[in-house]
Amino acid sequence: MTDSLPACPSCASEYTYEMGALLVCPECAHEWVNEPIVDDAEPVIKDAVGNVLQDGDTVTIIKDLKVKGSSTAIKVGTKVRNIRLVDGVGDHDIDCKVDGFGPMQLKSSVVKKG
Repeated sequence: MTDSLPACPSCASEYTYEMGALLVCPECAHEWVNEPIVDDAEPVIKDAVGNVLQDGDTVTIIKDLKVKGSSTAIKVGTKVRNIRLVDGVGDHDIDCKVDGFGPMQLKSSVVKKG
């Protein structure tokens, strides 16, 4: 058989097998999804309603956001200008400066373009 399954990423065992959509290692019981790795694909970041975001866009906050270390929250409707798309901590993918709060990272799921 020419199709060989990849080795286990956890213990490097070569005895992996398919179980539905998962690959399973019988030696360490690790389960994972075998997804092809695409190196040249640039991630597309979309806002909460599905619009594609780009560097330099202006976005609007769609829900109140509590800010760690501050007694006030960023209110709904706050405009954030000149965003920068980054690979941030966790799923924070927007680097920006919010008036009254300073520089911070936001999730694209809490903003809408425009």
